[in-house]
Amino acid sequence: MTSLHSPLPLAHGPTMKNRFMLAPLTNLQSHTDGTLSDDEFRWLTMRAEGGFGLTMTCAAHVQAAGQGFPGQLGIFDDKHLPGLTRLAGTINKTGSHSVVQLHHAGMRSPKELIGEAPHCPSDNAEFGARAMSGDEVRLSFDAFVAAAKRAEKAGFHGVELHGAHGYLIGQFLSGEVNQRDDAYGGSYENRVKFLKDLVDAVRAECGKDFSLGVRLSPERFGMDLMEIRRLAGELMASGKIDYLDMSLWDVFTLPQDEAHQSRSLLGWFTDLPRGDCRLGAAGKLTTGAACRKAMDEGLDFVVIGRGAILHHDFPKKLEADPDFTPIALPAPEAHLRQEGLGEAFLTYMKTWKGFVEEPA
Repeated sequence: MTSLHSPLPLAHGPTMKNRFMLAPLTNLQSHTDGTLSDDEFRWLTMRAEGGFGLTMTCAAHVQAAGQGFPGQLGIFDDKHLPGLTRLAGTINKTGSHSVVQLHHAGMRSPKELIGEAPHCPSDNAEFGARAMSGDEVRLSFDAFVAAAKRAEKAGFHGVELHGAHGYLIGQFLSGEVNQRDDAYGGSYENRVKFLKDLVDAVRAECGKDFSLGVRLSPERFGMDLMEIRRLAGELMASGKIDYLDMSLWDVFTLPQDEAHQSRSLLGWFTDLPRGDCRLGAAGKLTTGAACRKAMDEGLDFVVIGRGAILHHDFPKKLEADPDFTPIALPAPEAHLRQEGLGEAFLTYMKTWKGFVEEPA
């Protein structure tokens, strides 16, 4: 069995010192203009110091009109560079591979937050979103590329393209949401074009040692499991991305579609040829036993969310005790503050049922 604590070389950029990736966790701690706050700086740098082989920011929006939630980190303007540069430098000093996740919420941008109707590949009555023009598609595409270059300028080792959870890239991928009749809609090949062209553009515009990952989710939000399996295989075989980060909610569960329940959701991806690409997944990997099981079933690395919220040094705790289990939920507020959650993040976590202990 591959050890969780063994190094993981990537095709581009520094080697991950172990197999633990910090999930890109929403934390609502940035300033209203998207600049980095001290609370978010502390949250992320504590995880880097806590032993994560790769430390990833929350989803950082690449256009002001693509903001998905209050207090979201921005990377759409050079005003964000001082904070991002400070963050990258501190993460890098710990020996952690530093990454910004690039994001655009598309139709999921709240109108009251962005001050206009959200936009989407096609009109969407449910979200009150309007279809993007061809020029707007190009502007959003260029914004992703500019954000990748901005992350590189700030000193980050790489970026991840957020193609999961029904945000803009995922909206292009979805045969349900994407009803365009141009080069970006209709056939599978057209619907994956936005993402695949982005991969090519980031590779062309950023340095040869800059890492590039993609996050996908195979279910919900109009995703088709077999299409996402096909896309995952094509991306990994292309030699253009360094890692694929699968957001599965529960790594070991069966697919929702009964027709594909012959194997676990994870099993639909671990059998794909991956060349030099690395495969990881997130979804209820909260204990040492669960992490080892996921590695045994074919992952190259594990993506840690809740465990990292509860313990900034989750990787180190598992190294000291392979059977480590996080503090029981609901967690006391004092513990979460000690683990680096600011007040905005703590308030957000109180919306997760049963996560934060209620006052007596």
